[in-house]
Amino acid sequence: MRSFTFLIVVLACASVSSAQKHDLPLEKIKLPEGFKISIYAEVPNARSMTLSPKGIVFVGTRSEDKVFAVVDANKDGTAEKVHTVASDLNSPNGVAFKDGALYVAQNSRILRFDNIESNLTNPPKPVVVNDSYPTDKSHGWKFIAFGPDDKLYVPVGAPCNICERDDPVYASITRIDSDGKKREIFARGVRNTVGFAWHPTTKELWFTDNGRDMMGDDVPADELNVAPKKGLHFGFPYVHQGDILDPEYGQGKKASDFTLPAQKLGPHVAALGMRFYTGKMFPASYRNQIFIAEHGSWNRSTPIGYRVMLVKLDGNKVKSYTPFAEGWLEGRRAWGRPVDVLVMPDGALLVSDDDADVIYRITYSK
Repeated sequence: MRSFTFLIVVLACASVSSAQKHDLPLEKIKLPEGFKISIYAEVPNARSMTLSPKGIVFVGTRSEDKVFAVVDANKDGTAEKVHTVASDLNSPNGVAFKDGALYVAQNSRILRFDNIESNLTNPPKPVVVNDSYPTDKSHGWKFIAFGPDDKLYVPVGAPCNICERDDPVYASITRIDSDGKKREIFARGVRNTVGFAWHPTTKELWFTDNGRDMMGDDVPADELNVAPKKGLHFGFPYVHQGDILDPEYGQGKKASDFTLPAQKLGPHVAALGMRFYTGKMFPASYRNQIFIAEHGSWNRSTPIGYRVMLVKLDGNKVKSYTPFAEGWLEGRRAWGRPVDVLVMPDGALLVSDDDADVIYRITYSK
């Protein structure tokens, strides 16, 4: 009976049809008073996002094999053009922008597209920056971003649900120079992060991490972590959510030997993209607080997630973790799955959805 329930959940998360995309029930999305949600652009399998200096939103995909450029030339809050700037790639989920170039992360390599902003209709051939990453498909898709140190941070997920590998690059966050050289491991014991950002003031790295499966509906929790320095270990595969020893790999270990999460998130919520809110459109209380896109559970008997959460901080400590935007999940049926969040120059918050194939725009007015 339990496997039948899982099947219902998975089928309920299937992508909506094209007809539904043009008539998504946005009125069902619950937001705090004063906030509104609209469609910014229709983008197939919209996943991770990055913003260029000219205001172009570049969007990676996981199953579409393409990278898109979304252009809102007249700045009216609705994109007029969606360009395909790369295709035939291997899960090009991660995108980052630096010095006029778009960086794209495939499963095992990083590509660079130079002078891309001026060549959206005739994209340049990519330059291979680094092709030394593992080729494993399990947790092989990547989120990437440049840190305050100008290095490109590239995670390597565990190639499994739960396992231990001799190569220390697995279950880590690495960083490389912009030319792809000098790879080093920044953080260990990270099962699968698909979203991270640096605190605007302290410059410390914060990241989401997906907990392992097959320990039950309610454990372990996904995690929100903070890494103020290089060399910390966040527990995988020995300890989960900071206080549960793994039944196989946790023997002889102590939870106190590893870095605790800053916040336990929901179990199996699939916390992905996260950003600090640095805009000025939202009320001042949102400044430097964290938005997290929760993609939603795929193997929980009662689905959970499918929402955007708000984490409020007091200094370097989490003081609350509450829903900000929810309504994509209706009972057992989900008509959308948030993947990433991005703060725009005008202060609006973009939310990508790889199930409904759209990017939403959330705004605020008194």
